[in-house]
Amino acid sequence: MTADGMPRVGVGTYDLEPSTCADAVETALDIGYRHVDTAEMYGNESAVGRGLRTAEVERSDVFLASKIHSKNLAFDDVIDHTQESCKRLGVESLDLLYVHWPIRAYDPESTLAAFDELYDRDVIDAVGVSNFTPSLLAEALDRLETPLFAHQVECHPLLQQDRLRRRARENGHYLVAYSPLAKGAVTEVPELVEIAEKHGATPAQISLAWLLSKENVAVIPRSSSESHLRENHEARRIELDSADVARIDAINRTRRQVDFDGAPWRG
Repeated sequence: MTADGMPRVGVGTYDLEPSTCADAVETALDIGYRHVDTAEMYGNESAVGRGLRTAEVERSDVFLASKIHSKNLAFDDVIDHTQESCKRLGVESLDLLYVHWPIRAYDPESTLAAFDELYDRDVIDAVGVSNFTPSLLAEALDRLETPLFAHQVECHPLLQQDRLRRRARENGHYLVAYSPLAKGAVTEVPELVEIAEKHGATPAQISLAWLLSKENVAVIPRSSSESHLRENHEARRIELDSADVARIDAINRTRRQVDFDGAPWRG
């Protein structure tokens, strides 16, 4: 599958142990997911590869994304570690490769040049970045020769990322929302609970439906449970009306789930 064909609902694999990850990926693909997201840092690329091989889905029908660890972002390391990721995954190329975090070994000039090189060699079909602030994103857009395809960040009704979503629309790249359920916190948001009751859905599905109502936004909820995988996948069928969307837009709370000393936004 080419990068242009990225499905807007994918399955995330963060924190899935290898013993359960392969089954989760296989189950997700059997349900109908066609976008799988992993990362070198997760330590489960081999398990993701097993899930891809055991599912009754052609590799060409699956959009596969991975990310390079922040300690491996020197030019030569990016090239070498991408090849290693492909070997672990059992694929010849990746549909999308991200800079996972712009910290540690990240250097805009050399790191992004390596991503351009991988694109030119057809080792990757698209370039992405993850966890960039607006200023770091602007710098990356200026330095990359390859068009940026996606920016992956935490995004959900409690962390709406207005500036980064607007930049995605303006530049024509995707904002890929990880932790789109705020690690379960969306189930406690009264607005989402009430809108879910209106639609006969769950608050988690409403969170995903709200994100999917936005231009240039994709979601990668993570689950190893078949019932939750099905629930998340079905969220793409929910059509929120303008009043629903406006009510969620107006939620004035910020609850970041992923944060640590040294994070880019702590600058």
